[in-house]
Amino acid sequence: MTQLRFLEAHTETHFKDMSLLHALGWRAAYHDLIPKDYLDREILDDHWVPFFHDNCGTGKLQGLILYNGEHPLCCGVYGPVRTELQPKGLPSLAQWGELVSLYVHPAHWRSGYGSLLLREILARLKREGYPGCFLYVLQENSRARRFYEKHDFTWDGYGIKVSLSPETVLTDLRYRKIL
Repeated sequence: MTQLRFLEAHTETHFKDMSLLHALGWRAAYHDLIPKDYLDREILDDHWVPFFHDNCGTGKLQGLILYNGEHPLCCGVYGPVRTELQPKGLPSLAQWGELVSLYVHPAHWRSGYGSLLLREILARLKREGYPGCFLYVLQENSRARRFYEKHDFTWDGYGIKVSLSPETVLTDLRYRKIL
């Protein structure tokens, strides 16, 4: 029996569940894009717990988890634009909301749970008065790009370089959508 429910992340258990979802997502989605030694060394199950604690735990950003009973299916982090992280030279979206991350447990890809979570996050951003939402997605991550395009996000022509190591430099594309 399905018992789907959204929970706002604010406890250590929530942060651990979210970090695990991110780690599993990275390992599954990026295994061909990011060197295995980097994934093995850096992308541990608890890798993101400090980030969630510092941001979702303090209210800077919001974390939202979709559970089936006690099992986390997917999660997202969103909120106001993190202006300090915006690259110089890109047109500002300072009044927009930002989808920082959205990860679905790989066992539940293509189940509709990611779409359900994304729609809920976008509705919350709209209720909070944001005119639009943007996100960054790896250029090479065609699965994620198709997912966001299905939800009417479009690449706005801008991207940034992300250096994971001297040998691994990737490109994040900025996608956006009017709410």
